[in-house]
Amino acid sequence: MGAGILSKIILSSYIFGNHLAIANSTKRSLLDSNLAVFFIVQSWSTWSRPNHMSLKRLRTLIVLLLAVSATVFAVRCYSPVEAQRHTGTDTYAITNAKIVTISGATIDRGTVVVRDGLIAAVGANTSVPADARTIDGTGLTVYPGVFDANTTLGIPRPSPSPAGGGGGGFQGLFGQSQPSATSPNSSQLPGMQPEVLASDLIRPGGNEIESARNAGITTAQTAPRGNVFLGQSAIINLAGDSPQQMIVRSPVALYVGLQPLGGGQYPGSLMGVFSSVRQMLLDARRYREMNDIYERNPRGLKRPAPDKSLEALQPVIAGRMPIVMQADSEREIDRVLDLAKEFNVKMIVNGGREADRVTARLKAMNVPVLLSLNFPKRTTAASPEADPEPLRVLRERVEAPKTAGRLASAGVRFAFQSGGMASIGDYFSNAGKAVDNGLSHDDAVRAMTSWSADVLGVSSQLGSIEVGKIANLTITRGDLLAKDRRVVHVFIDGKPVDLRPVTPSPGGERGSNASGTWSLTVNLTGSGNEKQELTATLNLRQETDRLTGSLAGRLGSGAITNGSISAGDISFTVPITLPAPASQTTDAIFTGTVSENQMTGSVQVVGRGAGTFTATRAGRPTGPSASPSPTPYLRQRRERTAKR
Repeated sequence: MGAGILSKIILSSYIFGNHLAIANSTKRSLLDSNLAVFFIVQSWSTWSRPNHMSLKRLRTLIVLLLAVSATVFAVRCYSPVEAQRHTGTDTYAITNAKIVTISGATIDRGTVVVRDGLIAAVGANTSVPADARTIDGTGLTVYPGVFDANTTLGIPRPSPSPAGGGGGGFQGLFGQSQPSATSPNSSQLPGMQPEVLASDLIRPGGNEIESARNAGITTAQTAPRGNVFLGQSAIINLAGDSPQQMIVRSPVALYVGLQPLGGGQYPGSLMGVFSSVRQMLLDARRYREMNDIYERNPRGLKRPAPDKSLEALQPVIAGRMPIVMQADSEREIDRVLDLAKEFNVKMIVNGGREADRVTARLKAMNVPVLLSLNFPKRTTAASPEADPEPLRVLRERVEAPKTAGRLASAGVRFAFQSGGMASIGDYFSNAGKAVDNGLSHDDAVRAMTSWSADVLGVSSQLGSIEVGKIANLTITRGDLLAKDRRVVHVFIDGKPVDLRPVTPSPGGERGSNASGTWSLTVNLTGSGNEKQELTATLNLRQETDRLTGSLAGRLGSGAITNGSISAGDISFTVPITLPAPASQTTDAIFTGTVSENQMTGSVQVVGRGAGTFTATRAGRPTGPSASPSPTPYLRQRRERTAKR
């Protein structure tokens, strides 16, 4: 085939493919389509004549013609602009807005351009692209998407086990009785399986995610529920039709809790939890050594048995994955730091209620804190029959908002997390209380944006408004921490999210509300089989499926731990002081049911035996748990109605 004929073929093919692409992209020009057909017919008729070539050459010509045309068609149709149009990705420009970039100076009046899910431009003099949808940001403030550093968002709640199941009568005595999932063929009991992945459990949508978005939260670290080894967390964006669209990074960290297994299984106490965690890390280290020896020279050696749980711990002991470990009291935090030092692992303290008492060690070991904003507060009206709250409870209520400021002053890295609070609006109002108690305003905003991303290892993708980062934006009218702030727009992965009210499901989590002041009566059997009836006042606060509170009376006084409630089934542990002649302090494990203002069940006193209890609520709860706060959407509607 001559060079002249070949050049004509390429030219005609280019024109054909070009016109076909134009006709496809505009979907309006019949003439372009006709031209495309004309050129291919012309090519066929001109070079398929017998005097020009053989049948074999004709086939070669047709293949070449179609290949060149397809290439031109692909290039034209899938240029960046055309690809954007075909995938439905839009470009947005928020103009005339105050922009809190976090990474640099605040821009008093500027523009943020979002394209293909990323921040394309930001600045005071940034021009608006011709294809952008413009949002007038006059009077608005643009923040990086707010980050909740510790949640279970997107993780379905486990179904309660039927009574009399494998866990026996003590199933669920210690807080969250059932893990979110169990790993098949694992060598460890449920609740002790570090190989469980949050990314395998995430489900899009749901009221909790909707509420978080309405409040302005765009991103969260989510982890499975469980007892000791909860599993490995993921960082997710709170929008997407599939888990794959939501997940930003997985796995992120190994979560470790302090809730014993119960049911007569080890570990069955707080001391046992720390021992079991330490033993698992020792076993993981030995597992690595055995496999290294076997891999170097397997001859004559017994093959090490595979172990999914110990395999999942290898990134931890190698220092590639941090442990997020629950610790609130000073003693718990010290134990966590001892564990980190012994095994030379990366550690993150989760909760950190008394972290301000351990700032020197936290700073020296560079251990960050996921600081809970779920501050203790009274949720019920004072009852004349109730005993005064213990001094320790009053002290915690006063000291909680001061912790963040003290950590910042000491140079300890921290990030804010919601801590399972019942109303996600408290996330911002309690951050404001931290500012009122010594934390700077800028540091408070960083603690829910850039510091969260930094502590969790995604600062190159999230946490600030910079070119190339994921376009997660929280746009408010008013300051982010102000009481009268209003979330106007939320962008997640570069797309605006509809802010709409959440309709609670009937018979949902709030159906069995245990918050309130209860008159408690405990019946025990004494050492001589005599019956003992002891009374106390029980103050409970319910936040979703979590219970906190205190007990005071003839059983002494103490704070509730490992408290949970699910579908009316309640369980909690509290230290009690037995009367003479025993005169000893031990743990009492309560498990029972709640129905309206009545509570009944059994109590297991460690080292003493079993008994029963009944309780009557002095009055219905009057705090936030009793009546859900209106969603931002409803608040907006009420404000507009009031103005009219």
